[in-house]
Amino acid sequence: MADAAEIQGPSASPARRRLRRAGALLAGAPLLAGLLQLTVAEPAQAAPADSVSVALDSLTPSAPTEDDTLTVSGTVINNGRQSVTGAHVGLRVGPLLNTRSAIDGIAQHPDDLRGGAGDELGGKYTQKFSKLIPGVAEHFSISVPVDELDLGKDGVYSFGVSVSGKTSARPWDQMLGIERTFLPWQSSEADTKSRTTVMWPLISSVHMTARTGAGERQTPVFQDDELAKEIAPGGRLAQMMDLGRDLDVTWVIDPDLLAAVDAMANGYRLQQPDGTSKAGSRENQDVAKQWLAGLQKAVADKEVVALPFADPDLASLAHTGTSVTGSLSHLKDATDVAALTVKTVLHVTPTTDFAWPVDGAVDPSIIKVATSAGADRVIARSDSLRESAGLPYTPSAARPIGGGTTAVVADARMSTAFEGDLTKADTSTLAVQQFLAQSLEANVQKDEQRSFVVAPQRTPTASQAQAMATAVKALQDGNWSQPETLTGAANAKPDPDATTRIPSTSAYPSSLRKQELPRSAFEQIADTQDKLDNFQVILTDQSRVVTPFGRAINRGMSTSWRAQAAKADGFRTDVLGYLDNLGGQVKLIDKSETKLSGRSATIPVTVQNNLVQPVGHLYLRLSSTQPTRLKIAGKAYDEQPVEVSGGHSQSVKFTTSANANGRATVLAQLYTEDGQEYGDPVSFDVKVTEVTPTVMLVIGGGVLLLVLAGFRMYTQRKRAAARQAEEEGPDEAEADSGDEAGNPDDAGDRLPEESGPPAGTAGPDQPGDPAPDTAPESTDPSGTGERVDR
Repeated sequence: MADAAEIQGPSASPARRRLRRAGALLAGAPLLAGLLQLTVAEPAQAAPADSVSVALDSLTPSAPTEDDTLTVSGTVINNGRQSVTGAHVGLRVGPLLNTRSAIDGIAQHPDDLRGGAGDELGGKYTQKFSKLIPGVAEHFSISVPVDELDLGKDGVYSFGVSVSGKTSARPWDQMLGIERTFLPWQSSEADTKSRTTVMWPLISSVHMTARTGAGERQTPVFQDDELAKEIAPGGRLAQMMDLGRDLDVTWVIDPDLLAAVDAMANGYRLQQPDGTSKAGSRENQDVAKQWLAGLQKAVADKEVVALPFADPDLASLAHTGTSVTGSLSHLKDATDVAALTVKTVLHVTPTTDFAWPVDGAVDPSIIKVATSAGADRVIARSDSLRESAGLPYTPSAARPIGGGTTAVVADARMSTAFEGDLTKADTSTLAVQQFLAQSLEANVQKDEQRSFVVAPQRTPTASQAQAMATAVKALQDGNWSQPETLTGAANAKPDPDATTRIPSTSAYPSSLRKQELPRSAFEQIADTQDKLDNFQVILTDQSRVVTPFGRAINRGMSTSWRAQAAKADGFRTDVLGYLDNLGGQVKLIDKSETKLSGRSATIPVTVQNNLVQPVGHLYLRLSSTQPTRLKIAGKAYDEQPVEVSGGHSQSVKFTTSANANGRATVLAQLYTEDGQEYGDPVSFDVKVTEVTPTVMLVIGGGVLLLVLAGFRMYTQRKRAAARQAEEEGPDEAEADSGDEAGNPDDAGDRLPEESGPPAGTAGPDQPGDPAPDTAPESTDPSGTGERVDR
């Protein structure tokens, strides 16, 4: 047209043409700016600069029927900079959703203004606001009879709450915000109802250590008091117990949780940073008793599935643990003790046929490990065991996968509906409506009864548990589903068209593999088990050690350690360190150098037992590293059995014999009955200083010289006395004789010559003579009772 206009008129001058083009550009600038504004604004329709956010805090009933009144409440907030005038909140019923994927699409973008929102109900079923001030929340609540919604065929409808109004920049009535969710509509009892199993998990993290008190009760020691917070009124586990009591669910329980709460109820201690422990709170003991009493009532007449003790990480075992000898035996042990623990604490007999890998992710190695301890039913998830036949419906959960094993495939959409932050009423409401929508949509896919399983996250938060309970209650009160036990779902007739092919190991999610326990963790566990086996042999009461450490080993491979590598390593290191400390309480006392004076002697070696219980089944071996110089009981080594009472020491004596002088090293080592070394050896030197014949001759010569000197002194004294008597004369001699006769007390001062030699010097022929002062020299070994100088 521009070209034709130009042909019709006379040619304009170049200057005029330039002026006209400039005018055209100026005239078109507003239009171009408007087009640009529209182009830029269109992608931002989900959240324009002057948008208003809508939070749907409550929708009741969640699955209405014909005679119900639907009440919707929530808040709106003006996120723009300008006030919104003439605003109102209205309800919008969208189209019937025919696929589960359509539900997914709306759930991913609930506030998208470009989505199919449906027509506003209008009229009296709106709430008006004269002005919405920026940043100020306004509450709304709208009630409408269900028959006013004009719902048609049974199924899932898109349902939205929108806010409309005007701004100074856009002065016309427009939709400024929306929150879309779902309205499950089953007007009457469905001809075919699906069977739905809801797993209700009671699982916590690791709380108990391997440490126990020294008394008969062996009071358990806890890492912290976090468990008390979880089971206290309002705590996560307290709410799980209270909420589950009124639901028809299958309880899935970690026996370690029961063992910990039971231990707390009977008195416990708390580990301190310095390695000591202090008594736990009496108030927490009462809380534990109340929680157990409540749980016993809650699970009565309900199905209880017991996981292996401490909920071992099956995927970690399969991918890294099986390469370490003995790892699988711990899974068997954890499975064996599970049923006994649940029955003892809850007084119900649980089912132990089920294995539950993390997030239901499976591969051939996980299936093999999961079934190795006796479980023949593995709980998988549909996002792992995916359908490959292009079925237009969701098949039943049970899938025979060979070898007598059944994979119970939980529905991924319903199982993951309650993940994320649900502390806000808005997100919780959306989660409930999405769960119900997926359940109803799965039911209407086929006019044949099927069994579905819901396997939520292992440790739901309190807010997640509340949302789950709301959804399950609405489902069980609804018209399209009926509850079923997990065993019932596993025994249900499988769909012949459903996939039974286990995904390959390479298909296992990398995000989950990064969280697995490393090989070093299982090596550390194996080391702990080896030391425990060696230690328990010497104990008279093995249960005092085997039970707490056996359970601690199970806890060391718990699923709860995922994404907590440092804490997991710290726990296992503490267990091993404590075991080393206990084992070190039975030990040999160090010896200094021992001197052996003589050719043979007895050497004592002391064994100390600082445990509270007696030890035995030990042998102490004393070995000579130089048997040519020093022998133990006539050979290179000797060993003797050892038994030591609790808190005492015992000396074990070994006979030794020396063949030559000098220093010989001796090694003392404890052994268990099966020949395993126990504890550290003790090494000490023995210095042999034997008394030789030459030395004996020297000693004998010295004694002879002493005797001769004494005899000489005696003869000299006798001669001196005789000379004195001759000089005094006969008269003085007689006088002296008279004095001696009259004073018997003075007798013996001098011995007359004829009286003979002094006592003790008589000849060898006289009987009763004392033995000589020195024994004759002998080259025979000295007696074995000779003491050893140290």
